[in-house]
Amino acid sequence: MNNLIVWVIGIPLLASLLTIIWPRRANVIALLTALACLLASILLTYQVHAGGPITHALGGWASGLGIALRIDAFSALLLLMAMLVVSAASFYANAYFADPLKQVRFWPLWLMLIVAINSLLLSGDLFNLYVTLELLGLSAVALTALSDNRAALQAAIRYLSIGLLGSLVFLAGVAFIYAGYGTLDLLQLAELARPDALTLVALALLSAGLLIKAALFPMHFWLPAAHASAPAPVSAALSALVVKVSVYILVRLWLDVFDPALSPAATLLLGILGGMAVIWGSWQALLAQRLKLMAAYSTVAQLGYLFLFLPVIVALPAGELRDNAFGALLLLALTHGFAKSALFLGAGVIQQQAGHDRIADLGGTARALPLTTFIIALAGIALVGLPPSGTFLAKWQLIASSIHSQQWWWIPVIAAGTLLATAYLFRVLGHAFGPGDSVGKVVNWGREEIPALTLALFASVILGLGSAGIWDLIVDGRIY
Repeated sequence: MNNLIVWVIGIPLLASLLTIIWPRRANVIALLTALACLLASILLTYQVHAGGPITHALGGWASGLGIALRIDAFSALLLLMAMLVVSAASFYANAYFADPLKQVRFWPLWLMLIVAINSLLLSGDLFNLYVTLELLGLSAVALTALSDNRAALQAAIRYLSIGLLGSLVFLAGVAFIYAGYGTLDLLQLAELARPDALTLVALALLSAGLLIKAALFPMHFWLPAAHASAPAPVSAALSALVVKVSVYILVRLWLDVFDPALSPAATLLLGILGGMAVIWGSWQALLAQRLKLMAAYSTVAQLGYLFLFLPVIVALPAGELRDNAFGALLLLALTHGFAKSALFLGAGVIQQQAGHDRIADLGGTARALPLTTFIIALAGIALVGLPPSGTFLAKWQLIASSIHSQQWWWIPVIAAGTLLATAYLFRVLGHAFGPGDSVGKVVNWGREEIPALTLALFASVILGLGSAGIWDLIVDGRIY
């Protein structure tokens, strides 16, 4: 059954080639592939829950010589979330791209993006992480440019340039680690890690490269244009998954592999940058004139919350308190993935029906597109952090953990970010329910709305009510 780890990577890779060979069947191949990957991720998550982490050595090579694939509860839950988002976005894209030429260009790149995400979440050594980061970045850039307008091309070029810079910095850190330890295997590095100068320099380089790709403030300048200009299903994947996996690697390296080399000052710096991202991103989202641009700046803010957890987790003693804080971090990451993908898909429906996504001109949208407006409201509930969403539980635990770690200064940041998120959500809904005729006529339920509604329900209801399972995995000691 360990071969499932291989298949979750191999199936979309083969499918990407098949969509090039049989372009007329590309949409069917892609949809079946997304469902197959979703089923495989469900089975893998169940296996991890039942028996703990799984390791698979490709070709039978020992760790350090061959490619090692590993999955534990942390990567399994993110993989499951990613495949749910990918499956919903794939069905959405099948209706979104009416032009057959765009479908022919979209599906091979989309499937390669799936290959990169799955490979990254399952990689067990630093060099494979670098390779999958490169594949992920190149696929994302190409998908961003599919909008075929000047703004999208400029955003894609900027995204490519910044992404390559981040990759080179990350690769330099990988070289330092190999020079100092003679291995790039994550499990072996976790046993050998020491707080010397070489490790600190390497960790700084690795972290800098990942922070560029994760768009943490003030390195976020490339993100709003790229996410706002890309096609709606691409924007959903970029916001929910592509930047999220960079955060995943950073959390893995800091809290799992190089924990002995960490200093409280370093995690505090990341927390400060995260706090600035929460305030700045939320404020820019409030000022944004376009719905997709608002969602893009909201991503900057929501990612900032994840970095608030790092100084708090490091300051807590090993045990239940630290496990609960880590569980809240994971729950917030999962909830944001579902909520932001639903928001971008909803914005895409409005843009197609109204011909624009200008917030000030959305009057009458609630009457013409009631389900889409409901989807945006559900996604907003999760982004703000209202019960019963997973964000509510995660923020509550973050506040409690901040008090336990005597880092109470994060609480005003959380409160300010929540108020600003409420403001920019109600600004959108206020215009949508206001007078006007932005769409022109009442639109019946569309095929694009069902996937978006599914993701919004996961974010605002299902994940919050079912969050106990995440904590169970952590308490069982199968997370890191």
